[in-house]
Amino acid sequence: MSVKAVLFDLDGTLLPMEQEIFIKAYFKGLAAKMAPLGYNSEMLMKGVWMGTESMIQNDGSATNEEVFWKAFTDIFGEQVRKDEPHFEAFYRTDFQKVKEVCGFAPQAADVVHALQKAKTRVALATNPLFPSIATESRIRWAGLLPSDFELYTTYENSRFCKPNLAYYKAITDRLGVTAEECLMVGNDVSEDMVTKELGMKVFLLTDCLINKNDTDISVYPNGGFDELTNYLSGLNLI
Repeated sequence: MSVKAVLFDLDGTLLPMEQEIFIKAYFKGLAAKMAPLGYNSEMLMKGVWMGTESMIQNDGSATNEEVFWKAFTDIFGEQVRKDEPHFEAFYRTDFQKVKEVCGFAPQAADVVHALQKAKTRVALATNPLFPSIATESRIRWAGLLPSDFELYTTYENSRFCKPNLAYYKAITDRLGVTAEECLMVGNDVSEDMVTKELGMKVFLLTDCLINKNDTDISVYPNGGFDELTNYLSGLNLI
């Protein structure tokens, strides 16, 4: 069955980064922004992590956004909902400085635009742990535009997270394609290559490889952007 849509991961794939460095810079900026409002940095970090874990465990009964804020208010109380505009302001301002700890791969935009030129459908399957304003910023950091993707997942529009196969099934349903008609490109063995179980073709981008279980990656087509381009060409997608 021919591939009709290519799904890309964002962090560590289209946007090069070391995850731990990114998270450290993100939390540092968020803590500084929220400290004047009385947020203790350790408690804030705990709240965000608990919210994140709740999203990862989401059973689909609510959006990831709803699940996050339920967990966050369980720690800080319902009154913190009044501070949501301040969190949004953080993503518009101080969060933009986190770009400095990320890399940049010109070939990321090149490959997306090549697929578009060839009329291959493109979607962004980034783990929906962030609000749209943060995801759209990271898309731009990668040299792309949100409009370059037919859809991109955020905590507002998603009810599951990676590596839950239901997350990927929701994407194929929204695109109106089968898993067998998709190719997933990502850098995380456990979170992205799991799509092979659904019948998707996969490509493991190894520039910022995450392989927590030391899996033998030779079982997947893999390599850098040059190898990815060759792979896409071989599938007649570009």
